[in-house]
Amino acid sequence: MPSGHLDRNTLRKQLLATREALSDAEFARLNEGLCAHLARWLAAQDVRTLAFCWPWRAEPDVRSVVQHWLAADAQRRACLPVVVERNAPLTFRRWTPGVPMSADIMGIPVPGAGEVVHPQLIMIPVNGFDARGFRLGYGGGYFDRTLATLQPAPLTAGLGFELSRCARIDEAGHDQPLDWLITEAGAARADR
Repeated sequence: MPSGHLDRNTLRKQLLATREALSDAEFARLNEGLCAHLARWLAAQDVRTLAFCWPWRAEPDVRSVVQHWLAADAQRRACLPVVVERNAPLTFRRWTPGVPMSADIMGIPVPGAGEVVHPQLIMIPVNGFDARGFRLGYGGGYFDRTLATLQPAPLTAGLGFELSRCARIDEAGHDQPLDWLITEAGAARADR
């Protein structure tokens, strides 16, 4: 468990390097465990619209879980976050398997166009997290900025591997804590 007493940028770099150094086999094992817990947890949630993130920089890849969730009920909708403008809240565009994708201004694949959606659940990848639900992202503040403005407030779930768990993330004043944490070890409510 990395120390939360490192400054946020140093801790972020350390955690990213550890995750990106996973072998393909180890990543697949961890991702499979996380996806199994996520699928069970998601089946118990009363939501019709969810947001997830396209996997980037060895983040958990939950596309198969989302596709299965969508296939189980035609009324369900999924969306991806899109950075339309730097230092502004995210926009969420509807995603379906096979939708034409392009890169947003951060270089992450997103639906090139389409319906803007207000998700009831946002699944957010974490570079680091603690049991209280505080997380380290990439430092741009996009999710925090977005969560501070969305009404009604969506349910949030942080997705990450146990190797990213920290004793404590020293939160910044703008940080929005997560409601749930889902890893290859299980799903747990944030301990706030």
